[in-house]
Amino acid sequence: MLHKTNGWLEIICGCMFSGKTEELMKRIRQAEQNHLLVKVFKPAIDVRFSNHSIMSHNGSSVAAISVKNAQELLNCVPKDIDMIGIDEAQFFDEDIVSVVNMLADQGVRVIVAGLDTNFRGDPFGPMSSLMATSDSITKLHAICTICHSTATCTQRIMNGKPVSYDAPVILIGAEESYEARCRFHHEVPNKPSLL
Repeated sequence: MLHKTNGWLEIICGCMFSGKTEELMKRIRQAEQNHLLVKVFKPAIDVRFSNHSIMSHNGSSVAAISVKNAQELLNCVPKDIDMIGIDEAQFFDEDIVSVVNMLADQGVRVIVAGLDTNFRGDPFGPMSSLMATSDSITKLHAICTICHSTATCTQRIMNGKPVSYDAPVILIGAEESYEARCRFHHEVPNKPSLL
């Protein structure tokens, strides 16, 4: 059983279609089966499936509270909470880093799921800071839609073709806008060269 002195920050990350939300839901269900008080949160910007639940691409779902930012999330956390889950953390403001670390310091088990990189291949939102301050990281992989090898990248597409580096970073979508790709098949037209 989890003791309130054992706060912990876990990160579940990876590319699109790697099973991040499914893994988060598995850990939530295990905690609930062990009679822990759990609350789940999601960013209000993510309205793909439901405003009141997180949902994996295979259709599984768990009830969730939709919040606009890290401060609103903190305001919704009950005093006697054992664990919180946060999905799509890449869409939260940078304050999420201090909020989840404060909760972990207070003895709450915090599990955060999100994309570690955006379609450009760059760190996505607060995820790199969350990973740097976490106690545990689980990096999941998908299968490349081109060669069927291990995919670690999120490919944004439009009309079947990779979008330019200059496209907006945030576009809420699923199979119609994104594919999982391996490093070799991940394409970002017009990406500035590092050399």
